[in-house]
Amino acid sequence: MDTQLEGALDMPILTTVSLGPLDGCGVLLPIRQISKDRLEIQLYPVPYRPEHQEWISSPWRESENQQDYRLTTAGKRRFQTEAEKWNRMADVISGILVTTHEEV
Repeated sequence: MDTQLEGALDMPILTTVSLGPLDGCGVLLPIRQISKDRLEIQLYPVPYRPEHQEWISSPWRESENQQDYRLTTAGKRRFQTEAEKWNRMADVISGILVTTHEEV
């Protein structure tokens, strides 16, 4: 997978996990729903990058042999920083898209 694409996929994952602890499928299904099926992410290995970066953690639930992903403190900081960057970039791109020939 392209490194830039991997980085772009971090944000939807961090956003979903920021809503509360979720298992792997619980992380990916809301992304599909919110994107109206335009973004379909395979479960593996996507969560491993944010987990390896220590932005999310996934302690095992012994009783159900299942993992819940949660944002770590570093993940909360990363989410906030990345959300601000994405919003700034979206504003810039929106401004470019509505620019007329006369304004250039």
